[in-house]
Amino acid sequence: MGKIDTNYCYSFPAVRGQQAGKPFYIATCPLRIIPKIFMYDEEEVPAELRSQRTLNKSRIPEMARYLLDSPDDYVFSALTASVGTEVEFKKSQENPNLGTLSVPMDAQILINDGQHRRAAIEEAIKENPELGQDNIAVLFFVDEGLKRSQQMFADLNKYAVRPSSSLATLYDHRDQASEIARYLAMNAKPFIGFTEFERSSVSVRSNKIFTLSGIKQANRTLFGKGSKEGFNEEEKTKAVAFWNKVNDNMPEWQQVQNKTLSAPEFRQEFLSAHGIGLQAIANVGHYILKLEENEQNQLLAKLGKINWLKSNSAWSNRAMQHGRLSKAVSNIFLTAMQIKREVGITPTPEELEKENKLLNA
Repeated sequence: MGKIDTNYCYSFPAVRGQQAGKPFYIATCPLRIIPKIFMYDEEEVPAELRSQRTLNKSRIPEMARYLLDSPDDYVFSALTASVGTEVEFKKSQENPNLGTLSVPMDAQILINDGQHRRAAIEEAIKENPELGQDNIAVLFFVDEGLKRSQQMFADLNKYAVRPSSSLATLYDHRDQASEIARYLAMNAKPFIGFTEFERSSVSVRSNKIFTLSGIKQANRTLFGKGSKEGFNEEEKTKAVAFWNKVNDNMPEWQQVQNKTLSAPEFRQEFLSAHGIGLQAIANVGHYILKLEENEQNQLLAKLGKINWLKSNSAWSNRAMQHGRLSKAVSNIFLTAMQIKREVGITPTPEELEKENKLLNA
């Protein structure tokens, strides 16, 4: 490695390593300089001449807000970047792989992984400059040209798998909707012992019934909450009470709990064993919760009189499409409309108009 002009360099504390016979460097960089030194390929450049995907600008505000709302406990993973020129590593006397990495200021440094984090950092620092004092880890590779950078991007993303929505719900302690979903899974009768915490679907032979992500979404529907809205303690108490009352009026749920009906058989035969059933009940529950307690109890008692078998023709073109369950938003709405009729709730003119359009589409 030749000498470079260290008077015009960025210097980072770094660790040197080797991968596939090539050196790489792990450095710590202050957030404030990330937008200045790390470039990403502009959108105008054709895909075949870029080493990254086009920046999805719609993702940036949410990521920046995460940084701004959690300045004391956010976590951002390392960026991966390619340096388009020679670098210099000055090893320490104690360890040949610990030292200082010098990168020329005029070097082109392209991000191979983390362009959205970079853009979010830039936006967050504009609003809260103090964040610029924090550091982020950066994995530097010495660039070997466009072909190598494109291959790095492909390799870095080839095996990347997003966690299931249930697992993300289980581990997300900032999101109040996730918190209340976990609470319901442990404290509401229909969900205790019957919640799939890791997957977003229930396998055929599983003894579980509902997914944690399904409970989370149903609870949002129950209270008419958007994805960004939180919950308070009163709503948590109401949610447990509501689902317990529903459970008291759902004979098949109780049969599974009493082990007189197996969970796999329940899921195979009954609509009420699936997320669409739970969502539709929550949709109706949003209306029921606005009523006096006596009226609530009268309507919920009628849930037990409904024929929840998938083979019931009432669910055709609503929950069932061509003999299969459909989880589409429109199907949840149509299923909820049928449940309202079954328990004696009169749909609004707007609901009837929407139902007409969907059924005749």
